[in-house]
Amino acid sequence: MNLSEITEAIRNDPRNADYTKRGIPPILQISPEARVLIIGQAPGRRVEESGVPFDDKSGETLRDWMGVDRDTFYSGRIAVLPMDFYYPGKGKTGDLPPRPFIAREYHAALLQQMPDVRLTVLVGRYAIGFYLKGREERTLTETVRNFHSFLPSRFPIVHPSPLNFRWQARNPWFVSEVVPELRRRVAESLTD
Repeated sequence: MNLSEITEAIRNDPRNADYTKRGIPPILQISPEARVLIIGQAPGRRVEESGVPFDDKSGETLRDWMGVDRDTFYSGRIAVLPMDFYYPGKGKTGDLPPRPFIAREYHAALLQQMPDVRLTVLVGRYAIGFYLKGREERTLTETVRNFHSFLPSRFPIVHPSPLNFRWQARNPWFVSEVVPELRRRVAESLTD
């Protein structure tokens, strides 16, 4: 299957019918030229409205952490593959989790569309849990702190949501140790 056929299959999946009826396309950014792949959680409400992955405060923070500007982020050299292609809705304590069938049923075919990915940035606990299953540490914090264990191909980080400010305040090593290495690895991966 090619990218347009996969996207059409996602749109036509009856589990996505509510989004398709409302004219909401699957929100992802796939390119055969991608060198860096970001596997995130799910689009938020603002991203659902714009249809552009990470077109929000989380995206601004993520681009800063990665050391790339907006043009580079949306150039095709960086791909975004969420754990859910649609906003899953609001729960009692925040957004609902990504629907598990999306990654299980669609990620493999989409990953085949990007043969030159050099670095996969796993953003947040859902992506980390799915892609590092059985290899992650006891907690998300420990997994992120031990990011070196998953290099050179995988780089786990916390979600860049503004709601994570308490976690960042308790873990200053993230900005002083992890972010510089993330920037270095992203720059290296984007260099031909």
